[in-house]
Amino acid sequence: MATFPPTKDSKSAGASARRSGGNPRTPLGGAAASAMSMKWAAVHDAAAAVGELAGEPPEFRKPDVRNFPAIMRDTGGWRFIVAQEGVDDLAAIMEPGLTALLALHGRGAPTLAPAQALWHEFQSARAALLALIPPLGIERKS
Repeated sequence: MATFPPTKDSKSAGASARRSGGNPRTPLGGAAASAMSMKWAAVHDAAAAVGELAGEPPEFRKPDVRNFPAIMRDTGGWRFIVAQEGVDDLAAIMEPGLTALLALHGRGAPTLAPAQALWHEFQSARAALLALIPPLGIERKS
């Protein structure tokens, strides 16, 4: 996932977003963030199905997980771009993985081991994405 320095075009896109009421840090205003929100929700729906096949209990989604797309939208810049790419990558992993698991399940084949592998892959990828959330500037006690 490459990031690039701002260009003259991206600066004018930010000005355009400000004039249109969008976030100047996200050139497409809210459209890109909205698309990421929908994809983030879909990925978590898929993950819930994978978790069930993996024998995991239903997951309680903490606020940072629920609000990740909005946090990234508000953060903007390179973190927003990397978050968008990461969510796209996570969706690209989950869609064929869940399709394969459902096919196995439909045939009566065991799904526990592959579902657990996909579940752990999802958890790792999501943790990497959540690490993009900038620190709040509050010193945390261990």
